Amino acid sequence: MRQLIFEVNNIRPIADKVFELILLGDTSDIIRPGQFVNIRVDGKYLRRPISVCDWDEDSLTLIFKVFGEGTEIMSRLQKGDKIDILSGLGNGFTVTDSKKALLVGGGVGVPPLYALAKKLIEQGVKPVVILGFASSKDVFYKNEFESLGLKTYVATVDGSEGTKGFVTDSIKENNLQCDYFYACGPMPMLKALCLELECPGQLSLEERMGCGFGACMGCSIITAKGSKRVCHDGPVFYKEDLLWT
Repeated sequence: MRQLIFEVNNIRPIADKVFELILLGDTSDIIRPGQFVNIRVDGKYLRRPISVCDWDEDSLTLIFKVFGEGTEIMSRLQKGDKIDILSGLGNGFTVTDSKKALLVGGGVGVPPLYALAKKLIEQGVKPVVILGFASSKDVFYKNEFESLGLKTYVATVDGSEGTKGFVTDSIKENNLQCDYFYACGPMPMLKALCLELECPGQLSLEERMGCGFGACMGCSIITAKGSKRVCHDGPVFYKEDLLWT
């Protein structure tokens, strides 16, 4: 983890209250899909943790949704603005040798799966992608996944695009099979996937964080291996380690 200054290269809306932010800077601390950065927002005490969507040697792509004042301030960033970032946080996904991988993202849980998809393709694995949203106005990055040559399904709660319902409904409707899955999204979605899919998997948890690097213990959860900090020990955990009540 390092504290670094990045420069805004571009920011654009890509769905309802959802923005894609491209930054220029040193990305050498980011080594695995599923890691995140913690952004300092002017006038706010706590940083905002944002999953890494994609990166190369000198640019970083983040996607965030406006939920409150902090992300509203972020949405008003302009090209050339400088922002303070803690980079290379968390433990990301581990690419496994699977034959029928499934990537499942819900809402703002979609972004980290994009870099993961690219990494899987590099390893010779062509995953199937399912993206879950509330409505068609919330859908983003479907075209980007399809541009990677991946079969991509969409589920919306109101049925305005793709399967009506949840990602698990899309799995059933399209009779999708997998021997391994990777997922990121809200807890109810992750729980439903663990109950629905018999194969092993890795899940990135969305949890409120304070410091973002394990000092405050504010994002602790109980796992099969004891108490773990989502920001430090995760955010990615193996399916068998998660306890659902």
